[in-house]
Amino acid sequence: MKKTLLYISLFVSVFSISCSSGGGDNDPDPEPQPQKPTAASLVFPEQNSECTEGTNLTATSSTITFQWNAGANTDTYELSLKNLITSEVTKHSSTTNQLSIELLRGTPYSWSVTSKSKAVNDTATSATWKFYNAGEGVVNYAPFPAAVVAPVHESNIASTTLVTLEWAGSDVDNDIASYDVYFGTTESPALLNSEITTSSLSNVAVISGTTYFWYVITKDQQGNSATSELFSFSVN
Repeated sequence: MKKTLLYISLFVSVFSISCSSGGGDNDPDPEPQPQKPTAASLVFPEQNSECTEGTNLTATSSTITFQWNAGANTDTYELSLKNLITSEVTKHSSTTNQLSIELLRGTPYSWSVTSKSKAVNDTATSATWKFYNAGEGVVNYAPFPAAVVAPVHESNIASTTLVTLEWAGSDVDNDIASYDVYFGTTESPALLNSEITTSSLSNVAVISGTTYFWYVITKDQQGNSATSELFSFSVN
């Protein structure tokens, strides 16, 4: 009888230990995973605007303070600034959501901001905005160089015999008059069509297995003009 009671006592003890050894309530919480940064939203200089709020340094240069709304999970920002006349791109770092940069006056620029984190390699890039840095005594500005829409620059498109060229034009003064389109198989394409009043050109003949180059000259009502970058695409 005593042995039976001993066995029962040992069984209860072992069962009690095994039931309480899970330790679920004492497990440490998993460490939070690093979060990807989110894209900043641009504030100033505004899209397609004439920027007159800078500090003029000389007749040819001024300082502009770029501003954007902060992205989440971000430690640093990289501001990418492009001179739309020379196509020169410069990069500028900041730990805050604003940055002052010296620019040429009377010159069109585009800019965007990339959010970066020390915890992850992923980045997030804002939209790209264009603006004119106000010039001395300028009354009317030339248009911005046209931006490619389709076919996407350096893309490969499916075999076809006809394509539609599409671009986006913009102007601070909102007085674009027409476009001239140059198109061909060399990096110095010939004039394809002129005095176009829409921002696309349909039924452009192409041949499979060929790379094409094209650009757009935007003209305004004051006789000013701006030449886009050289775009290209290949037909499979």
